[in-house]
Formats: sequence, C-alpha cells, structure tokens
Amino acid sequence: MLKKSKVIIAIFVICFSSYLLITKNFELMPFLMLTLAIFMLVTGLVEHQRNRKGFWGYLSILVSLFILFVSLQGFFLN
Repeated sequence: MLKKSKVIIAIFVICFSSYLLITKNFELMPFLMLTLAIFMLVTGLVEHQRNRKGFWGYLSILVSLFILFVSLQGFFLN
C-alpha cells in the first residue's frame, strides 16, 4: 500500500515541479514543498516497514518534518 502511494506521490511531485520550472511561476512553491514533505514521510515509513530501522529511515522522517515546517512558513508568511 505504501509503496504504491510512494510511486503515485513521486510522479505527482515530478509533474508539479516540472510545471513550476516550465511556467516559471513560483507562487505555488509551498504546495510543492508540502507534497515533497509527504513523499519523504512515506519514504521513511516504507524504510521502517522493511525492518531497516537504521539511519536512512530516521533521516527521511526528519527531512520531511523540516520540509513541512518550511512549507508551512511559506503558507503563513506570504
């Protein structure tokens, strides 16, 4: 279940970031950061489900929390 959602979210992130780069309209960047944070969180959860509770699982969860914080700042400060 998480692997399929990880692939779907990854495709969405790639398409959304390509759209932002082609149109050069960076007003939607907080939405991209939010979807990237969700992708990183799902990646960390997949690593924990594999019973690889090592460095990379924790790192991707911490990175997702940081990206979520930056995204929320983008929503509230703009």
